[in-house]
Amino acid sequence: MAITKSAKKAIRQSKKRRIRNLDYLTKLRGLIKETKSFAVQKKTKEAIDMLPKVYQALDKAAKAGVIKKNNASRKKSRITKLLGKIK
Repeated sequence: MAITKSAKKAIRQSKKRRIRNLDYLTKLRGLIKETKSFAVQKKTKEAIDMLPKVYQALDKAAKAGVIKKNNASRKKSRITKLLGKIK
């Protein structure tokens, strides 16, 4: 257990950050999963409509430091490539 005042504050901060980071990640994972399911079902219009939302979520997560910039870029590339195959 934390003893000093600064250590107690650091614990409080890390709890808040963990909740925020998990929010970003769960939203991101849900959007990617939904887009991939549309792609598998050959619903191209719905999948392409989801693409800007996925891009936005990836960029926000990267900006907040939840994922790295290259990780976001790689995920965008792979989703776009997947949608390009079903066209």
